[in-house]
Amino acid sequence: MDQRTVPSPRIMPLPPEHSPELKEQFEAMRKNLGFIPNSILIMQRKPKLAKALAQMTAAVWDPESKVDRGFKRIIAHVASRAAGCQYCMAHTAGGALHFGVEDKKLAAVWDYQTSPLYSAAERTTLDFAIAAASVPNTVTDDMFAELRQYWTEEQIVEIVGVISLFGFLNRWNDTMATPLEAEPIEVGQTYLTRGGWKIGKHGR
Repeated sequence: MDQRTVPSPRIMPLPPEHSPELKEQFEAMRKNLGFIPNSILIMQRKPKLAKALAQMTAAVWDPESKVDRGFKRIIAHVASRAAGCQYCMAHTAGGALHFGVEDKKLAAVWDYQTSPLYSAAERTTLDFAIAAASVPNTVTDDMFAELRQYWTEEQIVEIVGVISLFGFLNRWNDTMATPLEAEPIEVGQTYLTRGGWKIGKHGR
């Protein structure tokens, strides 16, 4: 993992009360995560954009998902690792724990290809996530065919939805140098240092 120096936030988060029209979206995020992400507190300068992201995020994390929501966080985590976004890596690791992924399984995420804690379906999916998150995209027809052995088309749409959402978030947070909140910092320090994760001097 890249050990580059993390820059200061390029645009600072605004307090939630700056945009009263986003109160519903902010409260949903606070209920889901325990805090409001700095990424959307920066984005609220364009409320329509923040609302659109909140709607897309709610759809991706839908409680009626046909793909386990904890595993979706693992997919997002591995995709974010491929993109090099440490902000999203820490967020998705915390989300995986929140949605029932065991701590030992999260700790083994760097070794998912060989770890007995990951099934063949999960290993295939995470390989796919890395290929889909790479630039240029390296998904092949063979990889897609292998994915079909384990998932329905509806589930594949969900999986690609997760990867694509984080394609946006990885670029947003790395470009903005979004400062990391206290909660995911603790998760990152506990679970992600093996993969080269570190907190920059500005707390991101």
